[in-house]
Amino acid sequence: MSIAPPAPAPGATPITRRALAPDLARGLMLLLIALAHAHMYLSGHDAGFRGYALDGAVVDRVVAGVQIVLVDGRALPMFAALFGYGLVQLADRHLATGRSWPQVRAVLRRRSLWLLAFGFCHALLLFFGDILGAYGLVGLVLVGFVRREDRAVLRAAVIGLALHVVVMFGFGLLTVSAPKGDTPAAMADPVEALVMRLIGWSGMTPTYFAVSVVPAFLFGIWAARRHVLENPTPNRDLLSRVAVAGTASAVVGAVPLMLVDTRIWTPSDLVSVSAYALHSVTGIAGGLAYAAIIGLVAGRARRGRPGPLVRALAACGQWSLTCYLLQSVIFVAVFAPYAGGLGTRVGDAVASGIAVVTWLATVALAALLAPGGRRGPAEAALRRLTYGRS
Repeated sequence: MSIAPPAPAPGATPITRRALAPDLARGLMLLLIALAHAHMYLSGHDAGFRGYALDGAVVDRVVAGVQIVLVDGRALPMFAALFGYGLVQLADRHLATGRSWPQVRAVLRRRSLWLLAFGFCHALLLFFGDILGAYGLVGLVLVGFVRREDRAVLRAAVIGLALHVVVMFGFGLLTVSAPKGDTPAAMADPVEALVMRLIGWSGMTPTYFAVSVVPAFLFGIWAARRHVLENPTPNRDLLSRVAVAGTASAVVGAVPLMLVDTRIWTPSDLVSVSAYALHSVTGIAGGLAYAAIIGLVAGRARRGRPGPLVRALAACGQWSLTCYLLQSVIFVAVFAPYAGGLGTRVGDAVASGIAVVTWLATVALAALLAPGGRRGPAEAALRRLTYGRS
């Protein structure tokens, strides 16, 4: 009797067989990431909790207000949910080939470890606010929840929400008490900026960013088990409820901080810090709501052939790691004092305009190159490091 050889490792899903909704969500959310990051490269002004200039022109304060309500603290948890969602999909593909859970767990941890290494290099060379390291760290530590029962996942998510509020309140206290200074992105000496980026990344990744990632990451695991993004039509009621309730919570929860950071309202420090914590925790609901909205949009697009705009945005999502890193390359080239130097000469509104143009450029690049099945350079490198040449 012959024995069948073991099935090969499935590796990453070919681009032509990927679900539309997660890629569409990543492509659109990269716009929010660009908007949330661009103003962090500016300097020369006292800044509020979210880094916007407190003495900006009227148009700058309007832009800051809109982004505080709709962008800041909303894109990060949305990407975190998609990260948890993707780990479940990856685990399911490996388990379907007959691999054991310890073997699959080893693959997930190896991928998360390399993602952490990508984050280290990103912070070393480009941006102190890197989020890849937080995703990698959470993937390493919490990979076991991919196989835990739903009750344990949801219980951990609730605990994560409580911890999130405590940590964000602590960071808010530091923000109002610490002396204001330029971020590493605005430092004129590139070596000094490099050192400060690493110091900031090393401190913020296991605390601020990781704590921000955990709850949405776990909710993403829960959603992936129900295939809510791959099959949005049978999950329309769930997606609609999350979209409405999450958006309402995020907007209402952001208004107090928006009033504080635009100097419309100047309450006590305790109230201001509470507004900061409220903004952050309701942002998790907003991130999940954005994912749900895009899932509903993708469900409509699947009924017919997606149009060129949807295909372009999905291509950007397929290249999300590459496009995310390209944003930082462009921002350094444009804003850094040792490069383009615009960081000391423009305000928040101009920075956001540059962010939009940058995002559009990455969408165009991905739309041009991805349809032929080509992976982004960063995606190809992560895949090779995770799976080897096979």
